[in-house]
Amino acid sequence: MTTISGRLVLDDSVQAGTITVEDGVIAGIETHGTDVVPDAAGPFITPGFVDVHVHGGGGHDAMGGRDALDGMSRHLLRHGVTSFLPTGVSAPLDDLYRFVDDVRDWMPEAPPDGAQPLGSNLEGPWLSHPKRGAHDPALLRSPADLRYADLEAHLEGLRLVTVAPEIPGGLELIAWLHDRGIATSMGHSAATLEQAAAGYAAGGSSTTHLFNGMSGVDHHRPGLAVAALTDDDAYVELIADGVHVHPSLWRIIARTKPTDRLMLISDAIPMAGMGDGRATVGGLEIDVRGHRCTLVGTDTLAGSVIALDAAVRNVVASGLDLPAAVAAASRNPLAMLGVTDRGRIAVGQRADLVELDEDLQVRRVMRAGTWAA
Repeated sequence: MTTISGRLVLDDSVQAGTITVEDGVIAGIETHGTDVVPDAAGPFITPGFVDVHVHGGGGHDAMGGRDALDGMSRHLLRHGVTSFLPTGVSAPLDDLYRFVDDVRDWMPEAPPDGAQPLGSNLEGPWLSHPKRGAHDPALLRSPADLRYADLEAHLEGLRLVTVAPEIPGGLELIAWLHDRGIATSMGHSAATLEQAAAGYAAGGSSTTHLFNGMSGVDHHRPGLAVAALTDDDAYVELIADGVHVHPSLWRIIARTKPTDRLMLISDAIPMAGMGDGRATVGGLEIDVRGHRCTLVGTDTLAGSVIALDAAVRNVVASGLDLPAAVAAASRNPLAMLGVTDRGRIAVGQRADLVELDEDLQVRRVMRAGTWAA
């Protein structure tokens, strides 16, 4: 039995208290009231963070095989991420199918001192050319040309797929995946408001990195971003690095979306945590300078070098209350995937926990009842 005391970040409050952990799950919680005086009750204790859109980190590429996945998993855990979806970028379909299978086969052998994979995420190749961002245009494909039998052979372990709803066959692919229990996220899309709404109606669950790579907020021609913000059932991903979306808009997002539909993601590239330099991702060369990642020779953003602990700190600094920020990095992405055994500080939940100091910096990380980082 393990006990952990501190300021517990619960669903809608922060309370001083103690958590009892037995056999990897939360067995008991004792609280002592709200409005805790800073520093008076020890570190903040939050559920483990969950990154459902991350391409790598610490020099490790999600599409680089088992050793790279091991390294990526350990890198993420040091930033409070206890569960994640390794995310592939546009590539030849055979390579993407191989990636999905590799993640599936690796999952039972993922390192216990790393974040636990929940499956895989495909960001591409069923994207719009005009909104392709940092995806190689030669690798984009139309869902209308997809051989569904080929995809069906690789569905095990696939949890999330980005699809542009307006391209030929887009709505059909969204509905087909939805019927098979796979979440779809609409993005890299030039959809009109009506086309985007049709995508959500067809079974679309989420919105890939809101405002980036999509039709936006035009008062005459509203697009996917408006559809996402005005559909209370639609989840939205936010890269809270201050580069992809100006912080002044974070408050608009938080005021527009129901609290349980905002998800923080990193969209981190393999160079995350490695400093400035250049790397090749998805066949394209990327330049990293500070917090900004761009295709070489352009201003096109190409992922981030942030991690979810920094995203939580950033949105809290912008005015979002801590329980809502933590939910956006834990409970909400899990709910989008239909995972219910973790993501909250509650009896019976898996003991994936993060200990944060007064500045919300990660001190320790517990995975399934064991301090792992």
